[in-house]
Amino acid sequence: MSSRRKNLIFAAVICLLAALSWLWLQHSARGSGETAVVEYGDAGQCVEYPLNKNARYDLDTGYYTVHFEVQNGRIRFVDSPCPDHTCESFGWLQSAGDWAACLPARAKLSVVQKNAS
Repeated sequence: MSSRRKNLIFAAVICLLAALSWLWLQHSARGSGETAVVEYGDAGQCVEYPLNKNARYDLDTGYYTVHFEVQNGRIRFVDSPCPDHTCESFGWLQSAGDWAACLPARAKLSVVQKNAS
C-alpha cells in the first residue's frame, strides 16, 4: 500500500473520530438538565416542568400570567405580558444551572438536574 493511500485512510479515520466526538458532545450537552423549576410569588411557591416533552405552559404568579415553551429538552419564557419583556431575551435554557427571571411577575425559571433515586 502506498504512503499516499495510508495518509488518506489515516486522515479519514481522524475526521470520522472528530465527527463522532462532536455528535456525542452535542447529544450530551442537550437536555443535561432534566427539569425546569419555576419559583414564583411572594411566598416562594414552586412548580416543575419536565424537559423531555414538548409543550407550552401558562402560570399565574399572582402578578402576571407567564408563558413557557418546552422544546427539544430546552425551555424559555414566551409571550411575556410584562412591560419590558426582558425575560424573553434570556432565550433557551437547557443546562443545569441555567436560569432566567421575570421580575414584574416575580418568577424565576431555572433548569435543574434531578438525582436518580
